Amino acid sequence: MKAITVVPGAPDRVVVGDVDEPDPDYGSLLVEGRLLGICGTDVDIVDGGYGTPPPGHDRLVLGHESLGEVLEAPEGSGFSPGDLVAGIVRRPDPVPCQPCSHGEWDFCRNGQYTERGIKGRHGYGSERWRIEPEYAVQLDPRLGDCGVLLEPVSVVAKAWEQTERIFARASWRPEVALVTGAGPIGLLAALLAVQRGLETHVLDLNDRGPKGRLVADLGATFHTGDVHEVGVVPDVVIECTGAGPLVFALTKLVAPDAVICLTGISSGSRKAEVGLDELNKEMVLENSVVFGSVNAGRRNYQQAADALAKAELGWLERVITRRVPMSRFSEGLRKSADDVKVVVDLRA
Repeated sequence: MKAITVVPGAPDRVVVGDVDEPDPDYGSLLVEGRLLGICGTDVDIVDGGYGTPPPGHDRLVLGHESLGEVLEAPEGSGFSPGDLVAGIVRRPDPVPCQPCSHGEWDFCRNGQYTERGIKGRHGYGSERWRIEPEYAVQLDPRLGDCGVLLEPVSVVAKAWEQTERIFARASWRPEVALVTGAGPIGLLAALLAVQRGLETHVLDLNDRGPKGRLVADLGATFHTGDVHEVGVVPDVVIECTGAGPLVFALTKLVAPDAVICLTGISSGSRKAEVGLDELNKEMVLENSVVFGSVNAGRRNYQQAADALAKAELGWLERVITRRVPMSRFSEGLRKSADDVKVVVDLRA
């Protein structure tokens, strides 16, 4: 069968070629791969050397944003041939630490977890893959190819879950949400904000491509340019750019008791002068919270599946702006101005 394999940090060594059939040790469910989502993590693996192959391997089967159809499922697994599924990315560490022992591998404390297609475990970028039933998530068949969005939605589902837990410290609840960044994560964060009934605003650097229309069709408001010119005072911010100066600016713009959730990671080295004493004073006096969130637990994947099932299918289809066959995977790593989500067709 064909698979996308890489040597992390060697973009000239990306290969789409023959590999062995999936190892039964990876799980009792045999799945035919349909689509594979591409994100910044994949670019970091290919170009920057982030990620590691499994022990004893010099190449990594790439891919953590999965979608497939079950081919074989053992009796009592909860799955049947034909089911539409996506795979969870992270696996608990072997020790395990306390969070991993309670199924909260997204809060792993010793860093010994593994991740499909990223760290120490082959990914989903192959014509067929195997998975343990407990790490497979069944999707509403109505979603079709839009089910490939499950993993990125799980990231923002966790961000919203943790944000709401922080708001539970007080009697009031947020009414105005600001999402910074209108890439796939930002748009999906806005989708979940609208589903929560919040007045939703999305800020991006420019209005090229379909982003503005996608935001408007959610019933949210699209802004471009400087964050100081947005003209709203948000109760909650889901920050999806990883831009350090923007994070600092947000702490000065939010409402009292606000929560800012950071989901973006910057690969740059920009420097900005920050008044730390002033920042400390404002955060204390305004009772604000800034926290980071990464990856997702099993319950967040289920929250994501529920959110996708409630979403307007035509809108989700427009988030996927380009498809490339496996043979042209490397082209999918380079996004154009008109791209939102690029996916690989594992059947082409």
